[in-house]
Formats: sequence, structure tokens, C-alpha cells
Amino acid sequence: MTLLRSAAAPAKPLLTRVPLATDPLPPIPEPMEPWPGRQVDLPGLRLHIRETPGPADAPTTVYVHGLGGSATNWTELSGQLSGRSAGIAVDLPGFGRSAPPERGTLPSGRPVLFGLTDFADVVVSAIAEFGNGPVHLVGNSMGGAIALLVAAARPELVRTLTLVSPAMPDLRPNPRRLSDPRIAVAVIPVLGRRMRRALSQVTPAEQADQLLRLCFAEPARVSPGRVALAVGEYEERLAMPWAGRSLSDATNALFRAWLTGGDRSLWAVAARVAAPTLVVWGDRDKLVTVRKAPRTAQVLPRGRLLVLPRTGHVAQMERPVSVARAVLGMWDAVAADEW
Repeated sequence: MTLLRSAAAPAKPLLTRVPLATDPLPPIPEPMEPWPGRQVDLPGLRLHIRETPGPADAPTTVYVHGLGGSATNWTELSGQLSGRSAGIAVDLPGFGRSAPPERGTLPSGRPVLFGLTDFADVVVSAIAEFGNGPVHLVGNSMGGAIALLVAAARPELVRTLTLVSPAMPDLRPNPRRLSDPRIAVAVIPVLGRRMRRALSQVTPAEQADQLLRLCFAEPARVSPGRVALAVGEYEERLAMPWAGRSLSDATNALFRAWLTGGDRSLWAVAARVAAPTLVVWGDRDKLVTVRKAPRTAQVLPRGRLLVLPRTGHVAQMERPVSVARAVLGMWDAVAADEW
């Protein structure tokens, strides 16, 4: 594993170990069941969240999934951290069980454009509604980019930040980074309609298999419970008329963010994050190259990097124990003023 410290402050060493907690962690059950979910009303939209129980007096952990994901992407990790923190995992609008808002306005008052800043506004609303004090904010992939925006814009809401393979700008011509290569064509006007019809004929089991092969370094080792959960979610999304359009909108929003330069670029946003930040990356990430990992940790003023071997794009699902020990280690180090 590789451990890196941000070089933002010249007086600090470049290399600093990421502390790993030794807390006894609960076993991961098999078959695995998602944490209970419910629909909640926030300004301008109805959101589905899943809640992990934890100590009532501890800060809440808020989890933000990536493109094409859902709150269930955090089932394993939130369980591992439940001894220290209750968890709130959101289904972003248009994903999981959260329908997109009507073509009106989001909490910010802006029109619904499915930009990353709109998703960030939703997360801010969820933190304000359900967070216990400043929260531990955790994001994966596109959710990592959204978490960056939240931490930079509303530092008073974020106690610590954990980014798992965050979707930092990566403009390689590599359609594999999407949940299915054909989605790259599906978002194109005219041509996209034909491809979306073709995608609709792929069975949920086939879609789940494609996703696991893309996101995990060792898909053969994925538990039967995790596979069944993925298949069940694809089956559920088939009945949601807005699912395909929401994925297309969010894909375009992510690409727009990657093409944004200057003070609004994700690199510039990261440089403004004051929260202690743990960056976790899999060395076999097929979607956002691990080559972006050192720069990401370095640009974050209080960032440290953990690279996990034999791990893909969703380390929180593939290596939940390793990620949990690093997250808990960060929490301890921050509490001791050692981060």
C-alpha cells in the first residue's frame, strides 16, 4: 500500500503514514441486507436515505455514492463504522429510490440542470437536516467530487472528508469509466435513442455482472449477497421511467465539471478544502486512473493518500475493512491533533 502526505505546506514532510485503527470491527453478514431506508422531504424534493444506527452522541457520517450507484454502495463500510458513528447514505436525485425533482427548482433556487453543484446542494440540505454537528463526509467517484464541492463551500458542516476514487478530471478517451461502454453512445442525441433501446434488452443479471467486472479488481471474490443486491437494484430500476435519463444527465454533468477550468475546476475546489481529508484509491481502478491519486492528495491542504493493492474503483465495497481502519485512524488522529 502507498501512503502519501500533501505537500501544500513546505514545512511538512511529503510522506506521512496513514494511521490504521485497530478497533474490533463487526463481521460483514452473508447474505447481506441493505440498511433500512425511508423517504424524506427536503426543500424542493423528496429524497430516499438509508440509515445505519450508531452512538447518539457521536458525529454523523454522511455517504454520497457515485455515477450509477445508490445508497447501498455503503452497506459494508457504514456497518464497519457503526460502532463509532451513525450513518446517513443518500440516494441522489435520479438514483436509487430517489426520483428526480420536477422540472422546477432545487433547494438553491436554481433550475434543475443536474449539475454537480445541484447535487452538492442536496447533500448540504441532508447534512443540515440529519447531521449531528459537523459530519464526517464520505464520497465515492462522482460522489467524491460532490463531497469536495460541499467541503469547500460549507466548511462548517464537514468535520472530516474521505474520498474513495474521487472523479477528478480524467479526460482519457476511455469509455470503460462508465458503468457500460455503450452508455458513452447512449447519451448522444439521435444515436443515443437506438443504444438506449438496446441497453434496455440487457437482463439485470447481465448488467450486474458487467458492473462488477468493471468496478472490482477481483469480481470473482464478490460475495453472493453483494451480487444479489446488485441484480435486485437493476431489476428495480427497470420500473423507473426516469432512470436512464437521470444517468445521462449526470454523466453529462460530470463531463462538464471535468472541462471546467480556472477557480471553478475540481482541482481549484480541492485546494480550498480545509477539512482533514483521507484519499483512498485502488491500484487497479479501471474508471479513474490511480495516476490521479498523488496529485489529488497533494492539492488538498490536509490530504493524505492510501492506495490499496488488488483493488478497483469501489474500495468501500471491495476492501471495507481496510477502508474502515483507515477512516477510523484518521478520526483518531484528528481528535489527537495529529493529522
